[in-house]
Amino acid sequence: MTEEEAARSLSGLPLPEVLGPEDLAGFDPATALGEPGSYPFTRGAYATMYRGRLWTMRQFAGFGTAPQTNARYRFLLEQGQGGLSVAFDMPTLMGRDSDDPRAEGEVGRCGVAVDSLTDLEELFAGIPLGDITTSMTISGPAVIVFAFFLAATERQGVPWERLDGTLQTDIFKEYIAQKEWIFPPRPHLRLIGDLLVFCAERVPRWHPISVSGYHIREAGATAVQELAYTLADGFAYVELGMGRGLEVDRFAPQLSFFFNAHIDLFEEIAKYRAARRIWARWMRERYGARDPASMRLRFHTQTAGVSLTAQQPWNNVVRTAIEALAAVLGGTQSLHTNALDEVLALPTEEAAKLALRTQQIIAYETGVPDVADPLGGAYLIEHLTDRLEALAEEELARISAWGSGSMLEGVLAGIERGEFQRAIAESAWREQERYAAGELVKVGVTRFVEDEEPQVPILVIGPEVEAEQVRRVREHRARRDGRLADEALSRLVAAARTDENLVPLLVGCARAGGTAGGIVEALRGVFGSYTETPWF
Repeated sequence: MTEEEAARSLSGLPLPEVLGPEDLAGFDPATALGEPGSYPFTRGAYATMYRGRLWTMRQFAGFGTAPQTNARYRFLLEQGQGGLSVAFDMPTLMGRDSDDPRAEGEVGRCGVAVDSLTDLEELFAGIPLGDITTSMTISGPAVIVFAFFLAATERQGVPWERLDGTLQTDIFKEYIAQKEWIFPPRPHLRLIGDLLVFCAERVPRWHPISVSGYHIREAGATAVQELAYTLADGFAYVELGMGRGLEVDRFAPQLSFFFNAHIDLFEEIAKYRAARRIWARWMRERYGARDPASMRLRFHTQTAGVSLTAQQPWNNVVRTAIEALAAVLGGTQSLHTNALDEVLALPTEEAAKLALRTQQIIAYETGVPDVADPLGGAYLIEHLTDRLEALAEEELARISAWGSGSMLEGVLAGIERGEFQRAIAESAWREQERYAAGELVKVGVTRFVEDEEPQVPILVIGPEVEAEQVRRVREHRARRDGRLADEALSRLVAAARTDENLVPLLVGCARAGGTAGGIVEALRGVFGSYTETPWF
């Protein structure tokens, strides 16, 4: 059988019919695997893994106004969810207030609208932020929204030192894949550097950056590209922090990752194991880390949105269960399972509950969490782990060369030249060709098609939600002390022209009643705007 005729993984890696010891020639378990919780962390971030503590079941949720989403959070917490994960609407992600003309039609649609500290307070009303971990999936205006969050925790009486959670902040993946940017890359990195320094000094348990491969994979990347580009971004942020004068072991333990769980079970498990091994080696050998916590890659996982289908949507329950299983077998620290209706709309309460129950069944009924890295040593898993690691290292070497040895400059060069965008688009096209040729099968779409599709109820966000949020933000502006808000913005703009850390000034703007859109516009006057260079 030729390589062209052989079975291939979803990412195109050739798969032998059977593997044995000869396929792992030179494989040394002591150095390649070690023990869970120990260098090189291939077998897991912690020694006991889920026998010591289950992964955090963190369902991504947000829609409409802050009070509406607060009710959904309370529902999920009552159903056994372990942490919060905030989905923001498109205007918020783009740094626009809800009454901005460019926000029309999008307010509250794909997430919750957050314009000010008032919204943040109502979003978490009755939820003690010092006792629960909170994740916020936002990058462009992430530091601004975090300032709202810090001010909201003050009003709850929670010291910042107690806060535990994650802010996405990963602007690189926006330029590479998701396209929700505000400022040009280099000025934006100034904000992220300020955040790294501030959190190291003032919010030590917080994870200021969640380096995200999820959206890179959703854009059409292969598992190898997701692995390599995500780690490259992570190493670039390490270089950014070190360039700001931080010792690597002071801030690297605060970095976390966010990966996709796609439908190819074994390839995904191997991807997570390879990620831990590469991160550990690079952190120790290239960046001089000595604290094991700096070498320990910890990550959140979300099941693959692109694997879901509008056709026969109940099949999505099965897809999500398999993808969640891959994440758990691969050693994730927290997990979101997509709902069956997310390809059609934001999930209904019942669909969200079923998605959570999927995690709970894996956790409590299957026995999967009882042993750390239960597939470690399996010929196929170790073969794929080694193969993904080697291919990712080739990509990392290429990116580093773009920056003449600097990963930070290499990532910036790749973005500015469109290298990442081009490679992902080509991978997406190749995958579609495989579906068209019948090599890949999508049940209910390319095979086993039905004439009549089952109808599922969907969550409808009506126009009254946008009208309500517009009223809320305008009332907020009317209530605040305009003079104090203007003075806080003026201090922020003046500091943005210097090297002063901007996070305390952003918190000051939040306390004074500033809105996200107003703060973004003020900073845009200093940092400018970004337009992607087309390369197609």
